[in-house]
Amino acid sequence: MSRTLFGFDYGLKSIGVAVGQELTATARPLVALKANDGIPDWSQVEKLLKEWQPALLVVGLPLNMDGTEQDISRRARKFANRLHGRFGLPVELQDERLTTTDARARLFEAGGYKALGKDAVDAVSAQLILESWMETR
Repeated sequence: MSRTLFGFDYGLKSIGVAVGQELTATARPLVALKANDGIPDWSQVEKLLKEWQPALLVVGLPLNMDGTEQDISRRARKFANRLHGRFGLPVELQDERLTTTDARARLFEAGGYKALGKDAVDAVSAQLILESWMETR
């Protein structure tokens, strides 16, 4: 069975979104949604969900390098709970340590400094979160 999955890189100003296929265990960046203190325009989220109809949502959980949580971790959990509450889809959390660093490295390798726009970094970070979730399953 092949399910469509969504990955989210939660942030206070921007939330990266990626789409993936479970069968191929691949993902690609979609978009970075603007956020106001961590709150997206929920109608934009709803539009993406209706268009792609994912079966599962994966939200990156920011952790310190020692595995402990930080304030943004709590907010990412709250965002995941809101996604589930609003849309009724299953939501899982995935450790996202170093995804932003990896995303920047990937983008720089592909296109130099010009490729390092904030929206691109957030969307690729969401892709990496989703890919890492699929790798651990």
